[in-house]
Amino acid sequence: MATIGLAGIRRLAFTVVLGQAAITLIAAAAADAFVGPGAGPSALLGGGVSTAGSLAMALLGFRSPDGASAGVMLGTLLLGEAAKFCVIIVLFALVLTLIKTSAAAMFATYAATFLVYFIVLASWLPMFGREMR
Repeated sequence: MATIGLAGIRRLAFTVVLGQAAITLIAAAAADAFVGPGAGPSALLGGGVSTAGSLAMALLGFRSPDGASAGVMLGTLLLGEAAKFCVIIVLFALVLTLIKTSAAAMFATYAATFLVYFIVLASWLPMFGREMR
């Protein structure tokens, strides 16, 4: 049985953020090249919203000190999830009210960033030869 340490989980969370940022840049370049000049910035905004939410979660949700009680760890995870939710809602509200966007490019890139969760988590599974420490 693999054990998961807090340092490994923090690394995993920030790996997700970096992966989402990379997918956002790739999707924005592809949207700009294949769809049109307005689609690239829209894709950046959609991926940026998701990445910002994940960053809020990584910063706040996994800040428990090593050896913290289960209650403290749960509290920081809930705080991180609440912050992620608020960041995503506020950023989407701002983008949708203040900026003219290509909705398809924006929401497609937002959705594409969710694939990063599965790719990163699968790459850390012990069956693939990695253990989180």
